Amino acid sequence: MESVHPSSAAPSHARGATGTPLIEQTLGDFFAGMARRQPDHEALVSRHQGLRYTYAELHRESLRLASALLGLGLAPGDRIGIWSHNNAEWVLMQLATAQVGLILVNINPAYRTAEVEYALNKVGCKALVTMPSFKTSDYLGMLRELAPEMALCAPALLAARRLPTLRSVVWIDVAGEGGEQPGALRFSELMARGDAQDARVAAIGATLKHTDPINIQFTSGTTGFPKGATLTHRNILNNGFFIGECMRLTPADRLCIPVPLYHCFGMVLGNLACITHGATIVYPSDGFDPLRVLETVQAERCTGLHGVPTMFIAELDHPRFAEFDLSTLRTGIMAGSPCPIEVMKRVQADMHMAEVTIAYGMTETSPVSCQSDTDTPLEKRVSTVGRVQPHLEVKIVDPETGAVVPRGGRGELCTRGYSVMHGYWGDPEKTREAIDADGWMHTGDLATMDGEGYVNIVGRIKDMVIRGGENLYPREIEEFLYRHPQVQDVQVVGVPDEKYGEELCAWIIAKPGTNPTEDDIRAFCKGQIAHYKVPRYIRFVTGFPMTVTGKIQKFKIRDAMKDELGLQEGKTA
Repeated sequence: MESVHPSSAAPSHARGATGTPLIEQTLGDFFAGMARRQPDHEALVSRHQGLRYTYAELHRESLRLASALLGLGLAPGDRIGIWSHNNAEWVLMQLATAQVGLILVNINPAYRTAEVEYALNKVGCKALVTMPSFKTSDYLGMLRELAPEMALCAPALLAARRLPTLRSVVWIDVAGEGGEQPGALRFSELMARGDAQDARVAAIGATLKHTDPINIQFTSGTTGFPKGATLTHRNILNNGFFIGECMRLTPADRLCIPVPLYHCFGMVLGNLACITHGATIVYPSDGFDPLRVLETVQAERCTGLHGVPTMFIAELDHPRFAEFDLSTLRTGIMAGSPCPIEVMKRVQADMHMAEVTIAYGMTETSPVSCQSDTDTPLEKRVSTVGRVQPHLEVKIVDPETGAVVPRGGRGELCTRGYSVMHGYWGDPEKTREAIDADGWMHTGDLATMDGEGYVNIVGRIKDMVIRGGENLYPREIEEFLYRHPQVQDVQVVGVPDEKYGEELCAWIIAKPGTNPTEDDIRAFCKGQIAHYKVPRYIRFVTGFPMTVTGKIQKFKIRDAMKDELGLQEGKTA
């Protein structure tokens, strides 16, 4: 990749290479072309379901599903939710919706009743495809709680008070199993209604533009209310392509995808990286299982493997790890949270992934803005998130003035180009807050850029702390601690943690004449707030670091704690 400013004294501003043109097609058109070029090449293996599809078969079945979705009365621009772990039905939905202009809404399988109600209503979903259940999660049960009207309505004719736009519920079944579900339609029955030769599918496809919205993914802001990041064909198709380019994917590659499809990691870095290169998608299981991953890599002779660091650690540390032949592995992506250097070394040496890459991004940018490539030196691969992706631009600015900082300086990372989202669904105000008048997406991440253009993420401007997958909002915890009779002022920040990614730290100014202890503060919290919201680190201070205008600099609190505790900052993605 090239950058516009090679010297370390230059501004922190870089542009990606432009030698390879952008794909200016819809996902449906692109996929149809790939299926024509290599009809008999294996496109998808869903191992836990015992399913295999060639590119021609996957294309035909996605056309059949597209036809069936139109038969439910759905029209271009309508939203349809997918509430499921990884399976063949998920990727069929991804492809089918794109071919007829429906907007696929990714719903996290961890969502519970109130969250799914919010998501479906926020974007006005007319249909929902769901797993019936998974482990302790009863998805159809939650829907019946929200829409008891399902018991009395015919499939596709739902009229529910709490879910006013929802008309159709489809459940992913194993054909012939599971009994009947009043008010809901089996996925196998829906597929049987479709016609892969339906002329309506091609007619609608011809009217679609590659800049049309195709996907909504919910992302939590500092308020805690999820926003619907709306992405287009152009956004995610190109991002998937350039991610695959960094990995040097070809049709000979077989990518094992244990990361969830509801997240960009699975859907774009996984599915679309493969589809844009004619490679084979391999799902080892519905939810993550390290043993199934190891078995699948060996059995399917996978050449690539995706995961967050904790997944790779679980695989490496599995008691049966040494039993498996992983010698076919070459590449993959590690992203999602800090990447410890020792884990990266083990992945390269013990899993044969000499060309593993690191990626950084956010849902609002489709998602990847920066990525290392297969020949990035190890030192840069573990200490940075790589360089700017092709056809994108990144800069690092002073959060207060907006001025670009010099190389090596700290500031907010901003990104611009084809990958920036269409906007937050139904929320122009929040969209304007995130994307400025010049088209720059403000990530809320603090970063630095070195003389070679490598970017390092060093913190977040936005306060949200992610501890073991839980989104924590410091303001909420600060408000609670203010109630303590001996607390005058308090600031809560996240600090790096090897086990949970981040832990909470509270800096407290005590009221004059009082002398509270750490135990006093913890006792005050016990039974009042969730255990994971209780700060692990508590320090009593006389003041907070401030700007000249009186704003508290939380990143300086974080830095001081990192120094005191000897903690290392990692990469986030």
